[in-house]
Amino acid sequence: MRISLGFEDRERDQVAGMYWQAFGSKLGRVMGPDRRAIAFIRDVLDPTHALCARDGRGVLLGVAGFKTIHGALVGGDWSDIRRHYGFVGGVWRTLVLSLLERDTENQRFLMDGIFVSDGARGQGVGTRLLDAICDEAEQRGYTEVRLDVIDTNPRARALYDREGFVAGGEHQLGPLRHIFGFQSATTMIRRV
Repeated sequence: MRISLGFEDRERDQVAGMYWQAFGSKLGRVMGPDRRAIAFIRDVLDPTHALCARDGRGVLLGVAGFKTIHGALVGGDWSDIRRHYGFVGGVWRTLVLSLLERDTENQRFLMDGIFVSDGARGQGVGTRLLDAICDEAEQRGYTEVRLDVIDTNPRARALYDREGFVAGGEHQLGPLRHIFGFQSATTMIRRV
């Protein structure tokens, strides 16, 4: 398995599909229907904010996205949202999604999503991607990596615990739990 920065344009559909499979249950009520959400994600993916795991034949196994002041794996702006959802649909989606927005900070590198293809789960892909994120953070001069994990994803939480991430605080979603399908998110931090 090899880890590299970015993905090719021909992999854009696959990355968007994998992303939606991983996060669609959380974002579906806001970004759906599926077809429209995947098209939006495909359009706004930024390969410069992705670390990708591939097998020896070059098959994409998983992706870890990160966010910097220069962008994120799934970015986009108002014009992108309006193009895919129209003016009214874009306005309310932008407002609701802004409630989940996580800011970058100077002292911690922000991992902004990790996902592994169905056929590659349980093969150490997530662990390798986490190590790669930590290496990328260190190369960029950060001393810590930060991520958030939702309460309805105990498998991811167990991975982060095993890999040395420590809980740094919990954020309750309140009434928005009915929209996003989870009640809280825990911020986790790992020194690099």
